[in-house]
Amino acid sequence: MARGGPKLYQERRRELGQSFQDGGEHYDRVRPGYPAESANWLIPAKAADAADVGAGTGKFTALLVASGLRTVAVDPSPDMLDQLRRALPGVSAVEGSAEHTGLDSTAFDLVTVAQAWHWCDPQQASAEIARILRPHGVLGLIWNQLDTSVPWVHRLSRIMHAGDVHKPHFKPAVGPEFTALESRLSRWEDPVTPEDIKELTKSRSYYLAATEATRAKVMGNLDWYLHEHLGHPRGAGLRLPYLTQTWRAIKA
Repeated sequence: MARGGPKLYQERRRELGQSFQDGGEHYDRVRPGYPAESANWLIPAKAADAADVGAGTGKFTALLVASGLRTVAVDPSPDMLDQLRRALPGVSAVEGSAEHTGLDSTAFDLVTVAQAWHWCDPQQASAEIARILRPHGVLGLIWNQLDTSVPWVHRLSRIMHAGDVHKPHFKPAVGPEFTALESRLSRWEDPVTPEDIKELTKSRSYYLAATEATRAKVMGNLDWYLHEHLGHPRGAGLRLPYLTQTWRAIKA
């Protein structure tokens, strides 16, 4: 069970559903993609079939498709899946969760969960993903996070309430169905404008769940920080540093 017990786990799942249920178009427009090396590192030799679970609008799914894999996308949000279908019309997109994918047993060489494992029950999800993986298949867990080793980004993350910044000792929990857990770190930069950063902030669960007064405070702080403190003109181009942390484990 996710840390904090069943009650906290259910509360977080409800928060996820409420925050992202109707924001597929906005989410797809403002959230960053992922570096191709993340997917390349995960894909086993001679792999043919992949499932991207918690696929959202298909940000990581697109990398699997570009690698030539037959790919199925799974997500609990119909709105997110509608956006994914528009972006990737050749992908089979089905409603489901990491704990209950509804997919066939031993059908996939790779199952990925990008930016969503922290919403899952790791034990139930591990058992379900092991069920749909072929022998020696790979589970891939991926997170984008702001590179807070850069001082100005560290302060930005606090203003944005970017709660998905991992501690240095972070290691995802996976079930006993998997072994040989290892990780790879990719550093990259996303070209954005100050307005893009504000829209990115609006796509985060903290902002979506906040009162109008809190939202106004966050936007006011961002205005001051980006334009007055950092001196970026409106519409100016800047590069936002990211880390992509990719974990893989083998079906035991």
